[in-house]
Amino acid sequence: MYLDPEDEEILAGEKGETRQKMMELLVALGKVFGAERLVGIKSAQVSGASYKTIGEYGLEWLSSLDARAVVQAVLNPIGMPRGRWREMGIDPEFAAKQQAVIAAYERLGVNLECTCTPYYLHKTSFGDHLAWSESSAVSYANSVVGARTNREGGPSALAAALIGKTPCYGLHLGKNRKPHVILEAKPDETDWSIAHYGALGYHAGKLVGNKIPYFRGITPDPEQLKALGAAMAATGAVALYHVDNVTPEAKKAGYNLAGLEVISVEPAEIERLFNEIPVDAVAVGCPHCSPRELIRIARLLKGKTVTRPLYVFAAQGVIDKNLKTVSGIERSGARVFADTCMVVSPVMERYPAIMVNSGKALAYVPDMCGAVARIGSIEECIAVATSISS
Repeated sequence: MYLDPEDEEILAGEKGETRQKMMELLVALGKVFGAERLVGIKSAQVSGASYKTIGEYGLEWLSSLDARAVVQAVLNPIGMPRGRWREMGIDPEFAAKQQAVIAAYERLGVNLECTCTPYYLHKTSFGDHLAWSESSAVSYANSVVGARTNREGGPSALAAALIGKTPCYGLHLGKNRKPHVILEAKPDETDWSIAHYGALGYHAGKLVGNKIPYFRGITPDPEQLKALGAAMAATGAVALYHVDNVTPEAKKAGYNLAGLEVISVEPAEIERLFNEIPVDAVAVGCPHCSPRELIRIARLLKGKTVTRPLYVFAAQGVIDKNLKTVSGIERSGARVFADTCMVVSPVMERYPAIMVNSGKALAYVPDMCGAVARIGSIEECIAVATSISS
């Protein structure tokens, strides 16, 4: 694999031991996947941020590193909201460990913007090379923005942040971004909600695995695209998808679809994912809510009081720019938390059954929280959160 003179200096240890280790990691990764070179990145998004997922060994490894990020780098959600962990009911011992993880990343120059939706905080453009690790963020960047990133592991994303480059293979190359299969979706006569697109993604991910699907028959908006991709990344390994006449590469690339397998998805296959089991709590914002989603939640809660816990998750930067909306949500008794989410916070483990509006959460909540999951539209989630019975 070609390395320029500066890369060679780093690999030789002339720029410090940590950067040498990070370059060794990137070179090894590049060789495994046949990369011919490294490519400069605009930003990195690093997973492995919650103490719930990385544990003591992960914290020890982070604490051993000594370098600074050379590109814009942000964190994935952590296990608690930094400023409101007591209010959320986080155990102080866990909080202390989580704060140590945060401090380790901060020392490495990673911005403490703990979110799975970094595209709401920083401009990401068509064609940008990135090193992002959170599956839903990777899907959105590749598919909705038209940027280029593989799904990095936490260590490789951090290595890319400290070096400023990543191996140029996989979805960094245009030849690898062509669709493999066509999915003919057939929404029924009613408008599909974000939850329906999440359910479609939940089903589609199981159908296509790690293939790149090309959707026909749907016209999702940005929030629906986010839900679609996040769910496919959770139940399959879909890091890129195209939607006919909607996503940028579907409009610009003019892909030849002749000869591709066509799979039809019937409305009944999606509707059967919706059930009416009783729930103990409601959680929305997986991936983190957009400003438009927060506004919608506030409108639905106006004049109402929650009767069971309602958690809303969003990036701190989004919350800060929508304080009036967030205040309206919290007047109902709901809570809007930054930095964390229903999947990586240990708090959600206290609830046996959780209602969500996300196909990604539907896939992850059973294993990550040990809870039964129910999916519904945001209207249905608010109705359950504010009703006497579930």
